Amino acid sequence: MIFDLDMIKAVYEKFPTRIEAARKMLGRPLTLTEKILYAHLSEGDATKAYKRGKSYVDFAPDRIAMQDATAQMALMQFMQAGKKTTAVPTTVHCDHLIQAKDGADKDLQNAINTSSEVFNFLDTVSSKYGIGFWKPGAGIIHQVVLENYAFPGGMMIGTDSHTVNAGGLGMVAVGVGGADAVDVMAGMPWELKFPKLIGVKLTGKLSGWTAPKDVILKVAGILTVKGGTGAIVEYFGEGARSMSCTGKGTICNMGAEIGATTSTFGYDESMDRYLRATGRTDVADLANGIAEHLTGDDEVYANPENYFDQVIEIDLSTLAPHINGPFTPDLATPVSEMKEKVSQNDWPSKIEWGLIGSCTNSSYEDISRASSIAEDALAKGLRPKAEFGINPGSEQVRFTVERDGYIETFEKLGAKIFTNACGPCIGQWARTGAEKGEKNSIVHSFNRNFAKRADGNPNTHAFVTSPEMVAAIAISGDLSFNPLTDTLTNDKGEDVMLAEPSGFELPIKGFDVEDPGYKNPAKDGSEVEVAVNPDSKRLQILTPFEPWDGENIEGMRLLIKALGKCTTDHISMAGPWLRYRGHLDNISDNTLTGAVNAFNDLTDNVKNHVTGVYGPVPDTQRAYKKEGVPSIVVGDHNYGEGSSREHAAMQPRHLGVRIVLVKSFARIHETNLKKQGMLGLTFANERDYELIGEDDVISTVDLDKFAPGKSIHLKLQHADGTEDVIETNHTYNENQIEWFKAGSALNLIRKMQAEA
Repeated sequence: MIFDLDMIKAVYEKFPTRIEAARKMLGRPLTLTEKILYAHLSEGDATKAYKRGKSYVDFAPDRIAMQDATAQMALMQFMQAGKKTTAVPTTVHCDHLIQAKDGADKDLQNAINTSSEVFNFLDTVSSKYGIGFWKPGAGIIHQVVLENYAFPGGMMIGTDSHTVNAGGLGMVAVGVGGADAVDVMAGMPWELKFPKLIGVKLTGKLSGWTAPKDVILKVAGILTVKGGTGAIVEYFGEGARSMSCTGKGTICNMGAEIGATTSTFGYDESMDRYLRATGRTDVADLANGIAEHLTGDDEVYANPENYFDQVIEIDLSTLAPHINGPFTPDLATPVSEMKEKVSQNDWPSKIEWGLIGSCTNSSYEDISRASSIAEDALAKGLRPKAEFGINPGSEQVRFTVERDGYIETFEKLGAKIFTNACGPCIGQWARTGAEKGEKNSIVHSFNRNFAKRADGNPNTHAFVTSPEMVAAIAISGDLSFNPLTDTLTNDKGEDVMLAEPSGFELPIKGFDVEDPGYKNPAKDGSEVEVAVNPDSKRLQILTPFEPWDGENIEGMRLLIKALGKCTTDHISMAGPWLRYRGHLDNISDNTLTGAVNAFNDLTDNVKNHVTGVYGPVPDTQRAYKKEGVPSIVVGDHNYGEGSSREHAAMQPRHLGVRIVLVKSFARIHETNLKKQGMLGLTFANERDYELIGEDDVISTVDLDKFAPGKSIHLKLQHADGTEDVIETNHTYNENQIEWFKAGSALNLIRKMQAEA
């Protein structure tokens, strides 16, 4: 089944003329990224050249994808937009609300039993508004999108930061908050600051233990978790062409961990092979017809330093296998140096769990290569010292790898096969003993490894690596184990080495599946009723946020001054809280509970200026809201790093926080704050962070003159009677200031719809 073929034809028909218009405006050869961006301008053919990192641009994405956790709030918002159907093809994928515990069948049934109310809501609201619905167990959103919807040269947005996975098929695919998706579903343009461009030239070819995952692990070490902020990463070169399509997807997927807007690759033979293998021969034929437009111009790749803002070169032939972590995905260590690092940092060397899967590494190729290690271990009399868990990426992948014997191999090794879902990668893991908080190490093929993320235990040291390396290290049970040089002792007392991994880019017998798990929407959505129980603890119809009164915000109290890393997991934890993603008030009880208070180094413990005592962050903020006391949150660099979850912006907004002031923002979170009518500011002088006192009373001085490019000043009234006035910056343009004035972007959409 080919989805949206007519839409893809229409996109490709416009490509040549739109790219020619862009080339004329820029007067030079174009990168692939520029071709896709200019081909998707909301205005049509380019009439001017946009400035990277400065120009706000309206785009017209081809499609939208949402996972079940974020879709709830996005669709709650869309229901208020006054539209009968979505303006572009849209899908919902149920992959987040399935907890990994006992194994695939039991876990899936348990999820259906416990989250039926949410699944039924998503099913009916999708059916009503013309949205394709992928049932629980169908697979992880990004793997399903790659198999069914992604196409070279396309543009999509998705309410998950790892939407970028579709760059493996040559798309510009960007993770956004739900409000951005609502704009596009409602027929509005999608606004994005024109990104800077980072070029990564790949030479040579991968071999042995080195995998596509090692490319992005290396890049993360170079750029760090914020080095890609505001940029699109474009991979090119002979090394790029030598890799599989799903390998490219892995690299693009984890590009979210460097803060990149997205990552992409030019169209090549591996993409052609993947499209045909997944039943999309017609799409491959269409792509071949405009292949010259689906990759960067030759001159660009010959002299990349003239066309990219930054260029990185990596020789795949000499690239070493890497293990990144713990606690941050950019702490990159070659496997050969891990033993020394373990000793230096007192990391637990014993590995308790090895986990393979997630949207990053759950393709047929990934599982076949990891299975080759498992099979070799069995043949050599080795048994794993750590526990094993496998999450296939989709039902199509699961069905095919089971047919081809890989599941049986893992099961012989004692592995537990979990549902085709995110599971441990997003904290949906009922790990036995995690509640004890013991210091331990796990290794996985996921993308993120923040504290508490996988199992809720802040002392779990999680390390990120390739699936084949996960298998090897889990079998050895030792983080210091280097399969390139080290031996293991088998059941006969013999010293043996694991063979290099081998696998298949695509199944020799082709993909197969009995029921992929897809459901079409109703032909007439007007006949579908979407019911939300007013007494539900899982779902809640939204109440519009109040508009700005046009005045300065005076008498704010500091809710929390966050110290160091404050990701969306710290602001709105996932795991057990996923059950409340459709109920704004209930989920607000986890707001900023993971952030570290700079005044006492504790989490979820701040001074309540109503009562004068210390207590949980949500309780303190609810006390301020009840008393009508405005509040402010202060943070460090890259505030809001991580997931696209707009709950991290909506929850503080719902509870009454007025301003978030930080040293710097992660891109998606800053946009989410703007969309929800929050004021996101950055210190003009980062040292002013130190001036913020726990007992300060804070007021805006000139917010009533809010304008693009104009600084906003804050007055700090300290407890000792002294005052400071600090300068803050913002990136709001005229349209975004209108969102703030209206109380949210959705309020503005609803008003425009009512007036139409």
